[in-house]
Amino acid sequence: MLTRRIENWSDAYTNGAHIAGGERWPTAWVEPARSFRESLGADKAKLDLAYGENERNRFDLFLPQGAAKGLVVFVHGGYWMALDKSYWSNLAAGPLAHGYAVAMPSYTLCPDNRIGGIVKEIGAAITAAAAMVAGPIMLTGHSAGGHLVSRMASATSPLAGDVRARLRHVVSISGVHDLRPLMRTAMNETLRIDEAEALSESPVLLRPIEGIRLTCWVGSAERAEFVRQNALLANIWTGLGAATATVVEPDRHHFSVIDGLADPAHALTRSLLAE
Repeated sequence: MLTRRIENWSDAYTNGAHIAGGERWPTAWVEPARSFRESLGADKAKLDLAYGENERNRFDLFLPQGAAKGLVVFVHGGYWMALDKSYWSNLAAGPLAHGYAVAMPSYTLCPDNRIGGIVKEIGAAITAAAAMVAGPIMLTGHSAGGHLVSRMASATSPLAGDVRARLRHVVSISGVHDLRPLMRTAMNETLRIDEAEALSESPVLLRPIEGIRLTCWVGSAERAEFVRQNALLANIWTGLGAATATVVEPDRHHFSVIDGLADPAHALTRSLLAE
């Protein structure tokens, strides 16, 4: 039997250095997102809507043609300490083509916030968007965003009961579902995760909302820790009564695994919206 022990935890959670041409990201996301927003026009792209008092408490809402069938919320990654909603606008294209509105929030980054505080902000953003769009709610997020949408589906979710009742599906894409390993990384100088926060904010250590449906989606070419974290949450929540699925998408790395959301016909979009 092969014994595996992680010696360099910072490297285990480093993505760009292990992807050919990885230095292209996140810059490569900027222009497609900007072009997409401009193509929609002001009537279908409602930008910088406030959901709180802090500077980054803003979300963009993209509207389909005709009445929306429901709401998709995409929460961005960046290890809770980088990036904002503006990098991902074009990922709304898939759900929009199927008639769903799409909200994309920014949030106050670490170290100006704690992860527990970001969880509360995302809850407020989803609540604000849900008040503007009727129907079922699907949540999806990438990397740190995968953690955040999974937290929304946990028993200690900040979402009120009426919003929880509308949740139809949560898709965590390359999510970090157990925060404890990150306490061993150099980035924890910024994140400041301590044992108490790791225990209270790690979805794998929490019970799922009753009746929730969860899909954990990861690329086959991702770092081993992301593949492990992906399987971990689905495994544990299956044992706690949730309906779960695990998908390892071939030939996708950490930066390309989200691309399917921009394609109405892609399996990621179809899985997210499936009833």
